[in-house]
Amino acid sequence: MYITRDPDVARVLERCGVDWVFVDLEVMGKADRQSGRNTVISAHSVDDVAAVRAVLSTSKLLVRVNPWGGHSQEEIESVIQAGADILMLPFFTSSEEVARFVDAVAGRGEVCLLMETPGAVENVDSILEVSGIDYIHIGLNDLHIAYGMNFMFEPLVDGTVERLCGKFAEKSITYGFGGMAAIGKLTPPAEEILAEHCRLGSSMVIMSRSFYNLDAMQNLGDLEDAFRNGVGQIRECERGLRMADARFFEENRKRVVAGVEEVARNIAERHKKK
Repeated sequence: MYITRDPDVARVLERCGVDWVFVDLEVMGKADRQSGRNTVISAHSVDDVAAVRAVLSTSKLLVRVNPWGGHSQEEIESVIQAGADILMLPFFTSSEEVARFVDAVAGRGEVCLLMETPGAVENVDSILEVSGIDYIHIGLNDLHIAYGMNFMFEPLVDGTVERLCGKFAEKSITYGFGGMAAIGKLTPPAEEILAEHCRLGSSMVIMSRSFYNLDAMQNLGDLEDAFRNGVGQIRECERGLRMADARFFEENRKRVVAGVEEVARNIAERHKKK
């Protein structure tokens, strides 16, 4: 997945093999809960949904709406009319919210849940009893903030993500988690995070701002070169991981734990110095 409202960028993403183009309408409550964090509030519009829809032919169009509330029925209707293939519900806590969302979509698009609150994690069993859920993505950004953690990938190494993935798999729901940088970048390296996706049966990931920063884009040719190369590296890495054995994945898991703990300690130290 990659987030954009620009139809020209969406065309490039589709040509380069990005499966889902992600238009983001969520703004309600986001600024408060992510205050002081290095995050982006997209502030896309329903007009952006229609514009991106018009240029896609093979990639699916995912639209994240606002958390469930009095506005939701009207917003869902407008997003469906604008051509969304998949509607994503963020920041829910209960099975009741999920059931209302599924009922409002009413089979006119696929349903993707963004599980990113401690309440949703606590209530996961009852949430998974709701019929009509097509996908679940674990939102590590808001989830780690809510748990008072320092680094986005801490829920990956403390067992939270693994436990949730096991429950999703039991229900045969397609799932994924978090974001990922380009291969060879950041700590832990993206290829180690990708191996964790494979180990846990994940088939969805958001390509992060560190994968390619659209704000720094000079021209569409540079963007296409970067994405074609980046997606190609991911696919090549995936092919290798299909041949890896259990020992490899366990050793990789340990490297990821060590890398995440290192980053979390460094962030905590920086906070102390302030």
